[in-house]
Amino acid sequence: MNYKTEAIVLHSLKYGESRIIVDMFCRELGRVSFIVSLPKSAKGRLKKQYFQQMTLLEIACDIRQRTQLQKLKDARLLVAYGSIPFSPEKLALSLFTAEFLYHALRSEQRNEPLFCYISDSMQWLDMSTAGFANFHLTFLMRLSRFLGFYPNLEEYRDGAIFDLRAATFSTTVPMHHDFLTPEESRRIHLLMRMDFPTMHLYRFSRHDRNRILEVLLQYYRLHLPQFPELKSISVLQELWNT
Repeated sequence: MNYKTEAIVLHSLKYGESRIIVDMFCRELGRVSFIVSLPKSAKGRLKKQYFQQMTLLEIACDIRQRTQLQKLKDARLLVAYGSIPFSPEKLALSLFTAEFLYHALRSEQRNEPLFCYISDSMQWLDMSTAGFANFHLTFLMRLSRFLGFYPNLEEYRDGAIFDLRAATFSTTVPMHHDFLTPEESRRIHLLMRMDFPTMHLYRFSRHDRNRILEVLLQYYRLHLPQFPELKSISVLQELWNT
C-alpha cells in the first residue's frame, strides 16, 4: 500500500555499492526500515544527505506486510536545519538523540504525539541560540511520558526515595538496589518539571549533568528490554565545563 507521511531518520547503513538501509520513525507508520537505492547522478531525487540522523523528511513509500525492508519511492526535506550541522555541541546532542531513539523505539507503532514531540524538540534545538546544555536531559525526562513510564510526581514527599523499577516515589526502601537516595530523588522530582524554555535556569556542573544522564539511562534500561550501552555518551560527557 502506498503512503505519504512525515518521517525522522534514526539510522542509516550502507548496503552494497549503491543502496542503504534506513531506519525511520514515521508519523503514520511508526518505526519502519527502508531499502533505499541512491542514484549515481547528483540530479537524482533521493540524495544521500537526506538520510543523516535526525533529518526530518516527507516521504512516499510502498508498505508491504511481512516484508522486512520496505521500498522508499521518494523523499524531500520537511525541515532544513540551519544550525545543528554547524554546531559541534548541537551535533553531538543530535547524534546522541538519534542513537537513543534507534534503540528506544525499536518496536514502536504509530504514535503521532510522540512523533510531534521528537520533531518539535529537534526544531527547538535548531532554533535555540544559547542555553541548550540540558537539552538531552530534558528530552529524556519528558520522553518517558510517551513511552508509558513517566513517574507520578504528586506521590513525592520529603525524604522519599525514587524506585527506578516501579517508577514511583516511596518512603519505603525496596528490596532491590535500583533506587535513588532521598537527596537524588528530590533533585529528580524537581528536574522532571523542567522543559525546554526553562531548562537554562538549571545550572549544573559537568559532573552533575553526567550523573543525571547516568540515572536517566539506568531508568530507561530498566523499562526497555535489551537497551544497550550507547556509544555517543562519551562525547556528551566532555561537553560544557559548567
